[in-house]
Order: sequence, then C-alpha cells, then structure tokens
Amino acid sequence: MNLLNGKETAAQIRQEIAQKVKDHTEKGGKTPHLAAIIVGSDPASETYVSHKVKACNEVGINSSVIKFDDDATEQEVLEKVEEINENSDIDGLIVQLPLPGHISESKIIETVRYQKDVDGFHPVNVGRMFSGLPSFLPATPYGIMELLRRYKIETSGKHCVIVGRSNIVGKPVAMLMSRKGEPGNSTVTICHSRTSNLEEICRSGDIIIAAMGSPGFVKQNMVKEGAVVIDVGITRVKSDKTKSGWKLAGDVDFDAVAPKCSFITPVPGGVGPMTIVSLLENTLRATAKEIYS
Repeated sequence: MNLLNGKETAAQIRQEIAQKVKDHTEKGGKTPHLAAIIVGSDPASETYVSHKVKACNEVGINSSVIKFDDDATEQEVLEKVEEINENSDIDGLIVQLPLPGHISESKIIETVRYQKDVDGFHPVNVGRMFSGLPSFLPATPYGIMELLRRYKIETSGKHCVIVGRSNIVGKPVAMLMSRKGEPGNSTVTICHSRTSNLEEICRSGDIIIAAMGSPGFVKQNMVKEGAVVIDVGITRVKSDKTKSGWKLAGDVDFDAVAPKCSFITPVPGGVGPMTIVSLLENTLRATAKEIYS
C-alpha cells in the first residue's frame, strides 16, 4: 500500500506557483488577487477559507475575505458579487459553500463572472469543460487529476467507479476521468444512493473515487485487491481519542481498506490540500488571462 500524499504534493505545487507568480510580476504583470465571500459562521467553512488565505500568502497572491452574517439577504450577497465582478484588481472570486438555506446557491454561482469563477462552478465553465474547451476546472476534481498525474497512476482503460454524483465533485471528475488524455481514458461508472448492487460495482473498480460525504461508507468488502482509492470525503466525527473530542474522517474505512490498495489517499492530507493549490493555479491563470483574454 502506498499513500497518495496530497499534503507533500501540494507543498511542491505551491513552490511552483510561487515561482510562476514571481516570474509574472517581474515581467510587469499584476499581482494575482483572490476574493472569497463567506456567509454565516459555519466553523468548517471558516476553516476552509482561512486555509485558502494562508496558501495565498505563501505563494504571493493577494487575498480578500468578505464576511456576511447568517441573516444577510440574498440581494446583499448578489450586490457584493456584482461589485467584485466590476473590480479590475480582483482576478478570482469564490463563494464558500454551503450558503444559508434562504440564499440560492445557483443564483449566486451564475452571477459570478465566469472569467473570475476560479471555483469552476459557473455554467459557462462547466459547459466548456464538458465540451473539451479551455476552462477553469472545479478545484477538487482538478486536484484529483493532478495527484493521479504526479504519481503516474495508470488510468487509460481502467474502470473508475465514482461514488457520489454532486455537481462539485462526482459529475465533473467523471467527465475528466473519461476524457481523452492522461489522466483520463477511463471507463467510468457513477454510483449514488439509488444504485443497485453498489458493493459489486465498487469491487469491479480499478479506481474508486469516494465523494458522498458519508464517513466510513466504503468498506473492505467493496474494494478489490490492488485498487487505487481516492477519498474526497472529510467530515467531523466524535472521537474519544483526541483532546478536542472529534476527528476528521473520510468516506473510506481507511484502516480496513488500505491494506488492499495499491494507492490510497489519507484523510486529512490527501485531496484537501490539492483542492486549495488548484484554486491558486486557477487564480494565477485568471490573472495571466490564459483562458479568457
């Protein structure tokens, strides 16, 4: 069993991005600027945003965080998005999800200017991705593909089973795994809550990508010998073994599954760090006008 160490890989990529930022600014380019909007006081969301800000600082990217209270109106958030859309100094904009129930996530996402949509959620970017055109890729799928590429995991001709059909991970990573190229050229099966014979399908997977947000869902009997397992899930669960009384758990029963795997991502330290560096890479590309001039 080998770990797909996202923490170490992301550290290497941050060094590469820092050099790219330095080269860009030394040639007269502007310093990249990423803005993040967060609504409410969800601890997990606040942690994610703080990690993104820290990563920006490490690579020389400017960052701004705009915070709203839980009771902020949809219109207030929309107006702030429009304001950032018109701000030429800000190159990338992310709106931290989830949003409070009274705010339409789809309306907010569609309002973000697609040229600044470094999360890769806007319908224009999604459509271009599915059409094989240059676009901002969703950060988590982008990070997964880069992790597979850097570890030289063979994907061509392999059966990739994706457990979870979200617009953020499941659907876009299915498209990327099936596209022409490396990583890619896989035969993909998307499983979800209504899938029959889920265990049998998972056992047929050469590569399993678990992304449903259900701690420990993928068990030992669902994984064949030598499989590559990518665990996207990260959920706080109670634990009597930590001082805080909780720990982070993935969608895979790691201790039971890992001995059967050729490669597996840990939680934490697997996909999470790769998501953040992918966001930084998208921001740099937005600044350099690599996709949308």
